[in-house]
Amino acid sequence: MTEKPLAICWFRQDLRTTDNPALRAAHAAGTVLPIYILDDDSADTWKMGGASRVWIHHALNSLDENLDESLSLYSGNALKVLTKLCKKYNVSGIYWNRCYEPWRIKRDKEIKEKLSKKGIDVKSFNGSLLWEPWENLKEDGTPYKVFTPFYKKGCLQASIPKSPQFRPRDIDFFTDKESLSTDDLGLLPDKEWHKSLVSEWDISEQGAKKQMKKFFADGVSSYKECRNILSQEHVSRLSPYLHFGLISPQTVWHSTKKLTQDSNTMTFLSELGWREFSYSLLYHNNALPEKNLQEKFDKFPWEKNKQNLHAWQQGKTGIPIIDAGMRELWQTGYMHNRVRMIVGSFLVKNLLLDWREGEKWFWDCLFDADLANNAASWQWIAGSGADAAPYFRIFNPVLQGKRFDPDGTYTRKYLPELEKIETKWLFEPWNAPGDILKKAHIRLGMDYPTPIVDLAISRERALAAFKSL
Repeated sequence: MTEKPLAICWFRQDLRTTDNPALRAAHAAGTVLPIYILDDDSADTWKMGGASRVWIHHALNSLDENLDESLSLYSGNALKVLTKLCKKYNVSGIYWNRCYEPWRIKRDKEIKEKLSKKGIDVKSFNGSLLWEPWENLKEDGTPYKVFTPFYKKGCLQASIPKSPQFRPRDIDFFTDKESLSTDDLGLLPDKEWHKSLVSEWDISEQGAKKQMKKFFADGVSSYKECRNILSQEHVSRLSPYLHFGLISPQTVWHSTKKLTQDSNTMTFLSELGWREFSYSLLYHNNALPEKNLQEKFDKFPWEKNKQNLHAWQQGKTGIPIIDAGMRELWQTGYMHNRVRMIVGSFLVKNLLLDWREGEKWFWDCLFDADLANNAASWQWIAGSGADAAPYFRIFNPVLQGKRFDPDGTYTRKYLPELEKIETKWLFEPWNAPGDILKKAHIRLGMDYPTPIVDLAISRERALAAFKSL
């Protein structure tokens, strides 16, 4: 045991050593016991999905290396784990960076109250957002419901986000020899699927910085216009790193600010603003993942069709751009943002399936499955959320494919069965002449599905359903 006071740094969604306020506080308090707790006991219905567990398995291994292999791992109720550690090692302080999911706020408040009464110094910090949601309010003290004033007044005219801090030097670490290993947490599924899932990612703090630099070098200079071109790398792909805290939003914000300030960098910064807006919505509306923000949608005539839902989930709808996006999700744990909007619109409007079905599937399959962003985005596409897209805005997946994947590179990558069809017919093979299909070795209904809905008819049906409200 160390002679200095022992301070716990409780890692959660901040799996990094750079710009980590909780780690700095623990270091200032004494010898640091860095820990991670897999707390499924407190997570109610929103415990981590399958893809998130794969990501965090690798992120924890990387964090352990960055902490000189001193990370201690636990599984179970966080209050019980922390109480036991405090008693076992006479811990003087516990420090963590805040999470904003409702169940975590409730749990953390209880932990802070109970352990503070035992004389333990318990403090939490902002390590995940640019601005706290309870600070970013309108002049009358109420939360924003529209993005533009939230971002322009609440963000850009607010205090500048604090500058990122370096990792503390000369940290004295302590390790609990009785803690678990990463494999003991059982985060990886039995299927081999997860190995190919991570093949395109460097899941580490260093990987996050490399990805940001790659984006700055290759994508940000034409971000505003080219971020929608599916086959080009003009998106940042930083969302999983931000969600799990392998890089801080402050680092991304200030690094972007160092670039030439033009419409491209400003557009990218506004995407960080949308992330903040989603967290504000969740903080002020705890039921965001389950309930429509606009109550009139409580009467919406959603259908229940397990067959169509399964076809959507598996990328077998017979609508190529939809199927390509859903297969990208399954194969990579990620989906291009433009395609997220297209597949979301198709689910809730062309199929008339409840947005919560899409939310649950994304929660399980996305590396960047984030409760605030996931819920807010699905409510936005459904038309039921704050500052939402109007319900009558229904994406035409054929036109979207032709516009944003003009040469078909993205679609063919995930739908190899359509590789040989002429680009003219790639996004609507059901309209292709028979000789074109024969030449491409495509038998609709056998080699590739026939559409599960008629796009024109389903559009009119969706508009009629909306008018019924």
